[in-house]
Amino acid sequence: MVVSGEHAAVNGRPRSQRARPTYREVADALRDRITSGRLSPGQRMPTQAQLAGEFGVERSAVRQALRILQTEQLLVNASKGSPPTVARQPRPGALGPEAPPQPTMVGLAPRIAAAFEQADVEIDALCLTAVSLTLAMGEPLRLIHEGRTKPARVRVRVLLPSRNIDLAFPAPAPPPAAAPVSRAAEALREEEAVGDWLRRDWLAQRNAQGQVLRHNLLALRTTHSMDVAVEFRALPFTPPVKLYLLNSNEALFAYYTLSRRGEQIDHERVDVYDAEGVQQMLFAFEHGAGLRDTTFVEQSHLWFNGLWNTISQDLTLSS
Repeated sequence: MVVSGEHAAVNGRPRSQRARPTYREVADALRDRITSGRLSPGQRMPTQAQLAGEFGVERSAVRQALRILQTEQLLVNASKGSPPTVARQPRPGALGPEAPPQPTMVGLAPRIAAAFEQADVEIDALCLTAVSLTLAMGEPLRLIHEGRTKPARVRVRVLLPSRNIDLAFPAPAPPPAAAPVSRAAEALREEEAVGDWLRRDWLAQRNAQGQVLRHNLLALRTTHSMDVAVEFRALPFTPPVKLYLLNSNEALFAYYTLSRRGEQIDHERVDVYDAEGVQQMLFAFEHGAGLRDTTFVEQSHLWFNGLWNTISQDLTLSS
């Protein structure tokens, strides 16, 4: 059985037992329906009222989620009066290295699917939580279970931040400079509390997504008698970029671009510094597509292997 990242348990509880989802979680769920094919290209989305009722959120959260998906080019006409339409996506593998940069969730899934068409699959990833990688694995897993592809060997290595470090982001944003001096101590306590909440939430997401990724891949040993290995190691720093290396042939690279945004924590709005990982623009480089691309792919492998073999440590995906 394939476990969806959409339904991964967080902090030991299934999503159904958590507080109402955030707009980002609504976007994640709708994105999964689009990339998995449950919402077909050209199909009109449910109304905002229907989605708000389904997820138990305000319409404003639905509108924010739909804007995210339009930014990722998964929806069209999201700003008009009628419900938006699922964008018509190119077939997996059609997005070659010559294509312009695209949001991670648009560009990564087709490249992962294309990588799984080879007999030996090797995927290395450096990221903050593995959300994008877990979602992108949905398409090749579906093709394997449908019998349309079957690699003989799969090797996946993932570098994630250690739970023992102070994260650079997500992190609480300081209050405006004009805040009264008398509130300085209180503001500091609030900032520490927000920081603790953000760290716990990040750690829960890192562990949940990693566990889903590992479970879905290792299950192929039993269901399809495939040679599969999945390894995780912990980095002693917060990565400012994300990197995916596919079959020693492609390097997909994106910056974590930080912004200040509002987050609902215990029914209160607080400002945090964070990056929307699935929206970061992904740049593709191919070995053999010129000296620049070839050198970038080779150096990316050297960099990843250097981190893997030196300063990274064993990682246990538990809270």
